[in-house]
Amino acid sequence: MSAAAQERRGTRPPGPRAPVRLEGVVKSFGGTRVLHGVDLELVPGTVHGLVGENGAGKSTLMKVLTGLERADAGTVRIGGQAVAIRSPKDALAHGISVISQELATVPARTVLENVYLGSWAARCGVVTRRRDRERFERLCERTGFHVDPDAVVGTLPIASQQQVEILRAVDRGPRVVVMDEPTAVLTESETAALLALTRRIADTGACVVLVSHFLEEVLGACDTVTALRDGRHVMTAPTAEQTPATLVRAMVGREVDVLYPDLPPVADDAPLLLEATGLSRGTAVRGVDITVRAGEVVGIAGLVGSGRSEALRLVFGADRADAGEVRVAGREIRMGSPREAMRAGLAMVPESRKDQGLLLSQTARDNVTIASPERTSVLGLRRPARERRLADESVERLDVRAASADGPVWTLSGGNQQKVLFAKWLARRPAVLLVDEPTRGVDVSAKVRIHRLIADVAASGTGVLLVSSEVEEVLGLSHRVLVMRQGRITAELTAAEADHERVLNAAFADREELR
Repeated sequence: MSAAAQERRGTRPPGPRAPVRLEGVVKSFGGTRVLHGVDLELVPGTVHGLVGENGAGKSTLMKVLTGLERADAGTVRIGGQAVAIRSPKDALAHGISVISQELATVPARTVLENVYLGSWAARCGVVTRRRDRERFERLCERTGFHVDPDAVVGTLPIASQQQVEILRAVDRGPRVVVMDEPTAVLTESETAALLALTRRIADTGACVVLVSHFLEEVLGACDTVTALRDGRHVMTAPTAEQTPATLVRAMVGREVDVLYPDLPPVADDAPLLLEATGLSRGTAVRGVDITVRAGEVVGIAGLVGSGRSEALRLVFGADRADAGEVRVAGREIRMGSPREAMRAGLAMVPESRKDQGLLLSQTARDNVTIASPERTSVLGLRRPARERRLADESVERLDVRAASADGPVWTLSGGNQQKVLFAKWLARRPAVLLVDEPTRGVDVSAKVRIHRLIADVAASGTGVLLVSSEVEEVLGLSHRVLVMRQGRITAELTAAEADHERVLNAAFADREELR
């Protein structure tokens, strides 16, 4: 057995590896250049952060490295030797693996089968599971993971599914492991465990590339950080020399005020726009009451699985409630009917723009106007001129940066996709806007713009009910904070009362307190 094969099978510790270098990488899409001769050196045994605004070229550069895209010009070198990476298979052959936000596991197969997909141990052509189990045990010892090899991957939480992908990558004895926004869907404890693992992977001699919008994570976990801006390399430096402010300045070319906008005060007698009482659905949501006044932003905080998103979906009628009622401006609406909720004045920006919010193959114009037919049609007939006017006004108002409103949404950066999603629902001029994870997967600059947009929406008199897994975001954007735990509201705090400690104490409320 070769040394490389021994290393992949976990029977031999990895030896020293040569640096991987990208030189002069150029890439264009449809005549638009997104990478302008980018250089990047990845040093073995280090964790390398890659930051930049949405649309800066981070994902495209990593897709070139991992064979998902072919560069128009430029070279990839390993140890000074030019190599051809034309496909993911080529990248894997050179020890380059990727773990993306969209997990590439096979949900119906077991953990063991996923980890050794395509590389099962065999004797005389017959797969030998015993050897795979031995390899798996050694692999778990190296990574510190504890995953049931016989569990069906589709039944596992997202964090565990991500561990399966990491185990598969580590088993291959990689030179480079690219982690693209790996903590976007993780809790704080899961994030801490994952970032600790990046160091253990680097200690095997690999380079871990951490692509993240969370600058504190990059500074805490990485040895070196590279910033891209508008498809160009602008900085590579030790993280010890950087702060969040210096990274933001490198990313956007100017100072950015990362503080939350001031919210206009809400009068005590402001009209009550939303009243949800006794909302219940199984054990996910249990007797929840929510009110929102005109111009008020009410934030809902809580741990993953606390019932935050489920409560929002019940208000909008996306899920059918077992009990409860919802009133909009004093009028009761039929539960379980998003159409009636929309007619009553509710609009909802969902948690996942890709799975629930946007038609990615359709244009920005189509996405913006699809939820507002009453504003763009006459006697049930579409009026393209009205659609174009509404879409253009919405795109301009939200500063959606696209070459054209007629281009498919999937070509836009994550931040611009999110703004199209907001534009879609704000075009309805709702009485109450429900927002689930408003800034997930967007960069710091887009996050600031979305925060200001929410404040502007409230200032116009619209009520906002907001769910976020970022406690700071809930605190910074809310007039009033509700905290959920195990399907129940455990605390209601005014902006003056709410702080990080009080919210977390309520989020971790003891089970006995909930009975």
